[in-house]
Amino acid sequence: MSEIADQLTGRTVIVGSGLAGLMTALTLAPEPVVIVTRASLGAETSSGWAQGGIAASLGADDSADLHLADTLAAGDGLSDPVIATGIVAEAPAAIAALERAGVRFDKTPDGSFSLGLEAAHSRRRIVHTDGDGSGAAIVRALVAAVTATPSITVLEGLEARRILTDESGVSGLVCASENGAVILLTRRIVLATGGIGGLYEATTNPTGNFGQGIMLAARAGAELADMEFVQFHPTALDSRRRPLALVSEAVRGEGAVLVNESCDRFMAGVPGAELAPRDVVARAISAELARGGRVFLDARKALGDRFATRFPVIDALCREAGLDASRQLIPVRPAVHYHMGGVATDAAGRSSIAGLWVAGEAGSTGLHGANRLASNSLLEAAVMGIRAARDILAKPDAKPSTAGSVVTLPAAADPSPVRPIVSRHLGVLRNAGAIHCAIASLLPLVEAEGPASDPAIVALLIAVFASLRAESRGAHARTDFPLKRAEAVRRKMTLTDVLEIARATASHPLARSA
Repeated sequence: MSEIADQLTGRTVIVGSGLAGLMTALTLAPEPVVIVTRASLGAETSSGWAQGGIAASLGADDSADLHLADTLAAGDGLSDPVIATGIVAEAPAAIAALERAGVRFDKTPDGSFSLGLEAAHSRRRIVHTDGDGSGAAIVRALVAAVTATPSITVLEGLEARRILTDESGVSGLVCASENGAVILLTRRIVLATGGIGGLYEATTNPTGNFGQGIMLAARAGAELADMEFVQFHPTALDSRRRPLALVSEAVRGEGAVLVNESCDRFMAGVPGAELAPRDVVARAISAELARGGRVFLDARKALGDRFATRFPVIDALCREAGLDASRQLIPVRPAVHYHMGGVATDAAGRSSIAGLWVAGEAGSTGLHGANRLASNSLLEAAVMGIRAARDILAKPDAKPSTAGSVVTLPAAADPSPVRPIVSRHLGVLRNAGAIHCAIASLLPLVEAEGPASDPAIVALLIAVFASLRAESRGAHARTDFPLKRAEAVRRKMTLTDVLEIARATASHPLARSA
């Protein structure tokens, strides 16, 4: 049996309660909206785990043009310059909007913003709060604001399983509750579901986040873009903890250096050294690990006894692992941290399906290109949440949906069969044999329509997109195509397109023998 939530019919439905979802809801107020969240409001979100902060050109020596140049350089030729120009220009306004919502950013004694430096930024422009606890503090403030807003209805413990569509576009959302299926009839859905880290064994993201928003949009027929670009954060704390704890780039921004087990500073000769773009640093660390070595972050000289004050969250995580970062080397390794690909959207967050918007990591606006610049993620989440809300408010009320009341509730997703495949074949370094093997292994999971099918869809999208990019660019590194092509091309496909390619690829001798 399925239940239609009649009292909520017609309201905009926001799926996810990280920064993008919360900002969308607050910007829509006093328009009545519904937030659907699997966990409690603001919990199990990548936003809440962010350490560094938000990139914004607020310093006297900075400008939106400089921020844009750094963004485009990190994007390795694949960023959309028009989209990037608009988003970085709106960064100061986004910071102001967050302050109005109750966020209190760290300030210097003279009242100006305390600005941090992170990799590939040419200026100190990272606005943070509570030191390295920025994400958690921002989410706490926005959760309090949402809770105090009467127009926002929060449905906790509800998991979105399918988007319903008809000839007009979006018609409803099928959710799973502890009592069975719940249908929310709506013409407006905003997906703000975060990333894909839960597909991998080594990640700094909540392990339950396997790309649900991408799966929902893909099954509904939306276009996906640049799915192959998965960013591996170079410096996750190498410990038994799962998910892996993040050691923020800001630690390197304060002068910490990378060394191997022989205490050689192996990044010293690389342009930018430890503050090179993330893909460069991740590849260098991966090479050290591949030869059987170990990699450490040395903050002893740069920070010493100041480490615990500047980075209290990271200090606690290190102590949990039995380390004193002020006096000991911090063991690190790359781990999945962010996904540049996702549901293709325009500048307002609109997908290719009428009535479906996507904001934050689940979407692919073209801002990040092949490699996200540090701390541009929370910036994009805030800006695109605001933009999506304003776009919704500017549109006339849609005719109410009359979707049927009986649906079959899909099984709860189980990513565990997918993780070994993705971790082995779609990591920092890739090649045709590994990618084809991933496709051949994932396709049966997708077609079985069992518990692994939903996460396998997202993994298959990554694999097929990766198979088509015969070059190394940004976060996509292929050992069989180590060079970059002269022309940078963004690619968009639907799930139907991907399945057709996957079936042809899975029957290829290379896939069968890999």
